[in-house]
Amino acid sequence: MLYEFDGREPVIGDGSYVSETALVIGDVRIGKTCYIGHGAILRGDYGTIEIGDGTAIEEGAVIHAPPAETYSIGQMVTVGHGAILHGKSIGNSAVIGMGCVLSLWSKVGEYSIIGEGAVVTLKASIPPRVVAAGNPARVIRDVTPKDEKRWSLGKQYYIDLSKKYLRIGMRRLG
Repeated sequence: MLYEFDGREPVIGDGSYVSETALVIGDVRIGKTCYIGHGAILRGDYGTIEIGDGTAIEEGAVIHAPPAETYSIGQMVTVGHGAILHGKSIGNSAVIGMGCVLSLWSKVGEYSIIGEGAVVTLKASIPPRVVAAGNPARVIRDVTPKDEKRWSLGKQYYIDLSKKYLRIGMRRLG
């Protein structure tokens, strides 16, 4: 469901799928060929959320921009199920694991992977091309070519899934 709030309304790029059970509120700008999953909440009510092309926001994720600021989420980013994001930026091709928390004004570098359940604390910055995990999140190793190949396949899966949802839709039963 798309909602205007305080004179601001979402903009959805060509080829992007937004589930009818997702809530997209206010100043949210979703790029092309994105996937916004069932039950996701994107709140651009007092800030702006910008999501780059090819990004997947999986089911149950919650994204909120800091007041009067822009939360920039890059291209080809994967945000896992149930993640809570309230940061400043996520670089291109990053992966945010299921159940992660990215706190206020946190930053995640391009191609970085944040492990499931990790907590990136207030104003913390995770550099590019690393894997970080734990609470608080700490760098545990560099991203490998094997990581990049595996996540590239996963990212394409969500682009293809978006196309399929748009093509055939869902049919409510009962």
